[in-house]
Amino acid sequence: EEELIMALVNFKIESTSQKVTTEVKAGAHKFFIDEPTNLGGNDKGANPLNTLLGSLAGCENAIANMVAKEMKFNLNGIDFKIEGALDPRGLRGDASVKQYFQSITIEALVDSDESDEKILELKEKTDSRCPVFNILKDTNFIKIQSTWRRK
Repeated sequence: EEELIMALVNFKIESTSQKVTTEVKAGAHKFFIDEPTNLGGNDKGANPLNTLLGSLAGCENAIANMVAKEMKFNLNGIDFKIEGALDPRGLRGDASVKQYFQSITIEALVDSDESDEKILELKEKTDSRCPVFNILKDTNFIKIQSTWRRK
């Protein structure tokens, strides 16, 4: 039996940094990851952790739209509120404290006239297929609480 192997799709960025300000180039797009001025940055963009949470929202939205199309689900949009809780002592060098998010809370408001059951199905399929969600989930250290409901 011959196994079909799909070619991997590569994603890449390039960046240049000055102090804590990082300019990221992703194909034709450019964005900044920075810190506020009180932390030595230029406040040109979101900090790295908020950028990660934004990537989670963007990925969940993109996958949800793909899944909605497959399900013939009437999806007008999704508003996400995502919060990550982290003990800053870890990133400051305290080896006894983990330096990543201990928990992430996702609240998704789904703009749709579909039933609660269909919204739950959309959530479950989206979570199972979203690369960013699964990178975070598969650490097995971050507690993720995700709630999707009609807007």
